[in-house]
Amino acid sequence: MKYPDEPDSLCTLSIIEPIVQEVFELDCQNKLEEDFLENLEIEDKETKVFHDARISKKSFTVGQKVLLHHSKLKFFPGKLHSHWLGPHVITKFFAHGAVEIQSLKTNNTFKVNDHQLKEYRKGFQTEHVESMDLEDPIL
Repeated sequence: MKYPDEPDSLCTLSIIEPIVQEVFELDCQNKLEEDFLENLEIEDKETKVFHDARISKKSFTVGQKVLLHHSKLKFFPGKLHSHWLGPHVITKFFAHGAVEIQSLKTNNTFKVNDHQLKEYRKGFQTEHVESMDLEDPIL
């Protein structure tokens, strides 16, 4: 067996030193990757909390009027066409968010997911609007 002091030995410091340096650099890269992934997970969690706080919770009751999202695929949708159909009345709830609704116009019943519904609000009522005459400005 040859000793590290001998010039033709495989264990000389000139051969070992670059290997140790390469292992050290790989270890540093792994630590940087771990830190990056850890920071990425933290940012993902914070982003999820931020967005989840802004999601409005929908709660419907039987007999409530709702609008149904019109999800037919249209190649040339018009800008002024409404994406909501209705009003409909909720008649029954099923498991996993399924809802049975009944059309007020045709009395047909549909079974849809509650994500396709939004609360129906009546339009602006003009009978309670007051009018006020404005005077000409004095110059």
